[in-house]
Amino acid sequence: MQIDPDDWQRPGVDEIVRRTVEAAVRGEGNVILLHDSGGDREQTVEAIPRIIEALHARGFQFVTIAELLGRDRDEVMPPVTPESRWRTGLDWAAFSLINLGAVAIHWLFLIGIVLGIARLLFIGALAVYQRWHKRRLVFDPAYSPSVAVVVPAYNEEKVITQTITSLLACDHPDRFEIIVVDDGSSDATYRLAADTFAEFPRVRVFSKPNGGKPAALNFGLSRTRAEIVVALDADTVFTRDTITKLIRHFANPRVGAVAGNAKVGNRTNLLTCWQALEYITSQNLDRRAFDRLNCITVVPGAVGAWRRELMEQAGRFTNDTLAEDADLTMAIRKLGYAIVYEDEAVALTEAPDTVRGFIRQRFRWMFGTMQAAWKHADALFRPHHGALGFIAMPNVIIFQVFFPLVSPVMDLLLIGSLATDAFNRWQHPVEYSSDGLWRVLFYYALFVAVDYLAAALAFALERRENKWLLAGLFWQRFFYRQLMYYVAIKSTLASLRGALVGWGKLERKATVRIA
Repeated sequence: MQIDPDDWQRPGVDEIVRRTVEAAVRGEGNVILLHDSGGDREQTVEAIPRIIEALHARGFQFVTIAELLGRDRDEVMPPVTPESRWRTGLDWAAFSLINLGAVAIHWLFLIGIVLGIARLLFIGALAVYQRWHKRRLVFDPAYSPSVAVVVPAYNEEKVITQTITSLLACDHPDRFEIIVVDDGSSDATYRLAADTFAEFPRVRVFSKPNGGKPAALNFGLSRTRAEIVVALDADTVFTRDTITKLIRHFANPRVGAVAGNAKVGNRTNLLTCWQALEYITSQNLDRRAFDRLNCITVVPGAVGAWRRELMEQAGRFTNDTLAEDADLTMAIRKLGYAIVYEDEAVALTEAPDTVRGFIRQRFRWMFGTMQAAWKHADALFRPHHGALGFIAMPNVIIFQVFFPLVSPVMDLLLIGSLATDAFNRWQHPVEYSSDGLWRVLFYYALFVAVDYLAAALAFALERRENKWLLAGLFWQRFFYRQLMYYVAIKSTLASLRGALVGWGKLERKATVRIA
């Protein structure tokens, strides 16, 4: 096996033929060594028939290894004995599995890139159109419905007074009330709210035995006859015009609920800054696009407004899922009403600033979203429900469940490719080829490019946002998203087991400040 034209270096077809023929004529060996070690092998394939013709012309014969050695074929390539067939079966299965895995990963990359780019173009175009359309909307200045703001609270003594103060500072209609529902807190939440705002007739504070957030919201709902109900979490701070911006949409009788613009108000460390980035580049960008398709799936608990009669008709907030806001949003949308997004209705919310708190919150969100999607699965691919069943719910399944499950494979493939490439270069410096590595890096670069394009668009639509957050986008992929992958896998396993999951109260630190 001494005739080696180094075809793996791709010196050109003519050169591969010349080196091979000259080595054979000089009698350097009896076997020609050609390579199929991955990468572009076009020159090798093209050179083979020319090598055969050139050597035939010089009187050479091509034979099998057995003939070359003067042996019987079965001596050189012994047939598999019945006793050894199970080994060959295992070998076949192992290599087939490896090959199948490589093919699957290749197609996952391609499908991921195509879907990611297609989704960016689709969501991006709709988001831009939504902004253009909203700036041309004309609202009825005479519309002034009665409004109730319901604040469910459980052990919120650190934040409750600030939240209520921000609500009182809002521009609001004459018929306006704030209903605070203490859900059996073990701290001073009720006392602080009741004592601090005792002289404010707009503020009513109630206390009830602990029953969970949906029960607290429904308790507040039963204490008002207001036309519009605004709901927010007790750790959330509204800007001055948030309520006005939310309720103006209800002048249109087709509107059933309005989702506001939730932002992270405690950007105190890297984790909360990454969450702020996600809110802008993922959640809010999607809501802009889905506004135009009327298929928003979640009016966030942090800032949302509802037409009260529809809440009653849809069954109010239920404890069937951990995402009671998503559950009610889908129920109202299935009644045929519009769910719209108002980007100027800003609410500053307190995001978890520890990894443990973050995982608990996101697990609740993702598990609850899976529950809500399952509960309303009857809308999937039903023409009667329009884009909710054909776009929004598949989007939940593909991009909120499936993609987070397969994305770790893509990240691991990049790490594995770098490690394998370094090992091959160290072990086989002469034969080393970087084709495979460059292919993986190219795919990965496309993923990152799609991320940056989507983020740039999101920030272009929210011009008041701090552009420095974009600096963390690349590193977010390697740290923050690993946490999201873990949450996705944990949520999927919990749903497959049919596990019962509790609410998981987060610790408040009162780190959101009123602007």
